[in-house]
Amino acid sequence: MDYRFLANLVSDTSHCMSFLWIQKVRTKKKGSKIPRNTVCLHQVGRGPLVPSLSPFALKLETFLRMHKIPYMNDHSGTMSKKGKTPWITYNGKDIADSQMCIEYLKDKRNLRVDDHLSREEKAVARAIRCLTEENLYWTMCYETFVKNPKSLDLLLKDIFSRPKIFVFKNLVGRLVKKELHGHGIGRHSDTEIWSIGKGDLTALSEFLGDKNYMFGDKASDIDCTVFGMLSMAVWQMKGSRHEAYIHQNLPNLVAYCERMKESFWRDWSQRCRGPGYVQDDLKMYSF
Repeated sequence: MDYRFLANLVSDTSHCMSFLWIQKVRTKKKGSKIPRNTVCLHQVGRGPLVPSLSPFALKLETFLRMHKIPYMNDHSGTMSKKGKTPWITYNGKDIADSQMCIEYLKDKRNLRVDDHLSREEKAVARAIRCLTEENLYWTMCYETFVKNPKSLDLLLKDIFSRPKIFVFKNLVGRLVKKELHGHGIGRHSDTEIWSIGKGDLTALSEFLGDKNYMFGDKASDIDCTVFGMLSMAVWQMKGSRHEAYIHQNLPNLVAYCERMKESFWRDWSQRCRGPGYVQDDLKMYSF
């Protein structure tokens, strides 16, 4: 399993292969059959306050719901052959990387939902995705694993045992620091990294303005990306600067997340590992 940011966010790339004592790499569950034209979404499992521990898995599952694509979840933690998660199996073909999964499904199912966007708007949407997944994301990794690793104790207490959480924080924390340095953002000071994160959140807020969704009254694919990432900061990164800044200064982003939640996640409480949690491994979702 890819454990780059399992506590709050799990990346699309594999760099925590050494953390297999928490979740062994496995092949697909024997005996589980995937109906034709149904997606099997392989992901890391449900979170305590958000339906996934990964913003990328939440992005992909929201996309499936937005386009009413029949799907089922495999929460076993199985990795793709590329060593990436989340990933999908569709009509016998495995696709890794959340965005590649989306592009593949759009092609195979002839989805044209973003046709209401102009060429310029599609270009802007791509830029927003890069800002969200390649920049803001890393500031959130830093915030959780470097700035405030104790937050993992509360987040994971109902998912892993204390010994596993301890090892997770130390092992994955070192790996995250290494990747932060390789990315470049980890070479900055704490103040500089937070300035980047705050700037990205502010930019998303200013672009959204008073619109219902990123590009108006109709949700588009980029909303899955932004919602997946912001949900972690709005609800799951307790005690973080990201959480505080959004709630205190960017109310339109909070309202936006609530709107997306209401539109595509009516069963939110059942999909979070809290009092109302209902296990849904291999459960069929049809629309």
